[in-house]
Amino acid sequence: MASCLLYINYPSWIHPEIFPGIPFLSLLRWYGLMYIFAFATAYGVLRRERREGMLDTPEKKASDDDIFSFLACGIVFLLIGARIFSTLVYDTSGLYWKKPWLIFWPFDTVTKRFTGLAGMSYHGGFIGGLAGMILWCRLHKKPFFKWADALCVAIPLGYTFGRIGNFLNGELYGRITTVPWGVIFPRAERFSASLEWVQEFASSAGISLDGSKLVNLPRHPSQLYESLFEGIFLFAVLWSLRKKKPFDGFLAGCYTTGYGIVRFFIEYFREPDADIGYRIAKDTSAAIYTNSSLLNISTGQILCFLMIAGGISLTAVLAVLNRKRNDTAGTSLQ
Repeated sequence: MASCLLYINYPSWIHPEIFPGIPFLSLLRWYGLMYIFAFATAYGVLRRERREGMLDTPEKKASDDDIFSFLACGIVFLLIGARIFSTLVYDTSGLYWKKPWLIFWPFDTVTKRFTGLAGMSYHGGFIGGLAGMILWCRLHKKPFFKWADALCVAIPLGYTFGRIGNFLNGELYGRITTVPWGVIFPRAERFSASLEWVQEFASSAGISLDGSKLVNLPRHPSQLYESLFEGIFLFAVLWSLRKKKPFDGFLAGCYTTGYGIVRFFIEYFREPDADIGYRIAKDTSAAIYTNSSLLNISTGQILCFLMIAGGISLTAVLAVLNRKRNDTAGTSLQ
């Protein structure tokens, strides 16, 4: 007798294209639309923060034009950084190192089919966006950490849509699992049904093999985990702190540290890239589709550790500088 169904089939009506099968319109993809939603949401949050006076200085109040140009500059640099990082760090073929002009080439080199800029890296986007913010603030003579704080409050809510886009693309899924909300993603790796561990796993998930040679097992919907915790949860925390920050740069440090911590732990549920595997591993032969040891560390976790260290260091340095500034001000008043 078949066991109880303990998984969710990825909805067959979801396609990466918004209008699949329709010429020209099939070029419109959910992932690209999610980027538009993300940037629009960040812009809306920034406008709210501007109205609350978070971006004003004694010399001048911030305007909507300031908000728009600041965000636009950040977006351009974010996309550049995300694309460069994805192709040069995560791609193991070496193609982009040999032919760097292909990094921003939106067509498949073999089929000539339009693919857009498939492949973006969050950490590359973080570095690129940071460079864009620094450049904009220098050109417009704005206090960098004040503006960085405001954007770091706005980013997570917009980021939520990016991870939903990954889910709609059926990509960046997690490791195999028997939790009842595990999802069978159509493009995930299949396993031989002749293997004993596969048979036991399928049975515990309520999957009937029925003579199948290959079986697709349920996986953690890690894109949705990230959307919830790196997006909504982190936004809620930073939003609640925005009027209580002790000094400019505090929220930027909180965001960098908080994102690094949350993403580090979610990486234990997300499957690493097959061609990269673990960067640090207790067991070099460990499979990437299961979590056999907390000491098996992915590329994303290394980068998140650097974010955590950087965020804590930034907050500590700014706290010391702020205290010295206050002490100096107090002494001068005496």
